[in-house]
Amino acid sequence: MSADEAEPRRAAPGEGVPALPDRQRLVGIGLMCGTVLFFAGLDASAKSLARLGVDPLVTTFMRYAVSVALISVFVNPITTPHVARTRRLGLQIVRSLLLFGSTALNFVALRHLQLAETLSIQFAAPLTVALLAGPLLGEWSSPRRMAAIGVGFLGVLVIVRPGVGTLHPAVLCSLGNMLCYALYIITTRKLAAYDSTATTMFYSGLSGVALMSPLLPWIWTQPASWLVWALLCAVGLFGTLGHWLLVLAHARAPANVLAPFIYTQLLWSVLLGYLIFGDVPNRFTVTGAAIVVASGLYLLAQERVRRERRPPA
Repeated sequence: MSADEAEPRRAAPGEGVPALPDRQRLVGIGLMCGTVLFFAGLDASAKSLARLGVDPLVTTFMRYAVSVALISVFVNPITTPHVARTRRLGLQIVRSLLLFGSTALNFVALRHLQLAETLSIQFAAPLTVALLAGPLLGEWSSPRRMAAIGVGFLGVLVIVRPGVGTLHPAVLCSLGNMLCYALYIITTRKLAAYDSTATTMFYSGLSGVALMSPLLPWIWTQPASWLVWALLCAVGLFGTLGHWLLVLAHARAPANVLAPFIYTQLLWSVLLGYLIFGDVPNRFTVTGAAIVVASGLYLLAQERVRRERRPPA
């Protein structure tokens, strides 16, 4: 969903015209910081619902239902003709299933793991994308990039510590969330060549509601209080606003400029985890997260160097 815009001419000294690309990039960075704040709020709301005994599948349904209701106001067959027309229906369905799996597994993991812990594992998704981009997209990584990917996965091992004590099953859910999200990113990149962003967003929400609706008679329980209702709505609202700001951010700044600021979500997750749940990340989570983030930033730096060396078309 990134939009690398051609930069207009910069103003010469004395012309009094601001450098529009710089201003646009600053706005894009601000929007990205808002994006990760909403995503951190989404996770905190989902974990709060789990603490109140709400089934993660109910939370998943409301995540999609509220999102569809909000998006349909702006993106629907009336306001956006042919929005339901796709050139790759099968790929749209696969992408929607991956997003659904990522969301549901993340909500299950949040019942037992800290916000910072689940997010640190999810930060390995870009590393997984770089690893799978070769066989799936034909974008093969250099030996240096492969080494950085390997170091990043070592960071994940530091967080989950397999073989040290008893591995909580929720960790497997978090790892499954990370893998689903990585494959979701890859399918989104493939769909970008065929369908518009509006069409892809249209199918994402509807598919989630369609998948969950048949299960409602078996999983739905009446919310016990207004707080539960508010949190269920907040999950959908935070998710929708986060993705909306993400699109706006990428329309104003290149992806390689915005990507490092994604990692600021970890700060919000630690803060919300401490203020709401009293969670303090242990030294393994902090060390592993630092390794994963450092590996991701190295990959971003290598990608920037590769683009700068690429000869102009």
